Formats: sequence, C-alpha cells, structure tokens
Amino acid sequence: MKMKRRFRMGVLTMTVDIHGMTAEQAKRLLLQKIDRLPKDYGQIIVIHGYHAGNRLQTMVRKELKHTRLKRRILTMNAGETILVIE
Repeated sequence: MKMKRRFRMGVLTMTVDIHGMTAEQAKRLLLQKIDRLPKDYGQIIVIHGYHAGNRLQTMVRKELKHTRLKRRILTMNAGETILVIE
C-alpha cells in the first residue's frame, strides 16, 4: 500500500494504492483512512487497478459506504476512482 498527499485542482488530496489487497482488506483500510482523514482534505484517489479483475474496482465504486463519502468520480483511467470526502 502506497500513500501520498498532494493538491489536485486546489483540493488537498490523499492517494491510496490498494493493489494486491483483498476486497475486505482494502475496504477496512479505506474506511480507516476516511475516519482519520483531517477535515482539510477533500479527496482520496484510490488506485485499484482493473487488469487483474474488477473486484477491488467494484468494492470502491459500488460497495464502499461511509458518512463522510459524498460521491465518487470515475476518471478516464479505469484503474482509479476519486472519493470526494466532506
């Protein structure tokens, strides 16, 4: 799992790479990151890949739920999803 922080379009953003994890491990990690994310962050870019199957992609795009998760942005890259956090 790799993580980095940066500004993207004026929003403080965290990037989390969940390649190689099971869907359950990735879900637990992402929920933990959302819980602990400071209020000044607005997005989490999740790198989940898609060539080795779409289980992680499906979990991030359809199954992940959290009260701070406001929407998902599907990018032109099928291997990443942006989570908009409040």
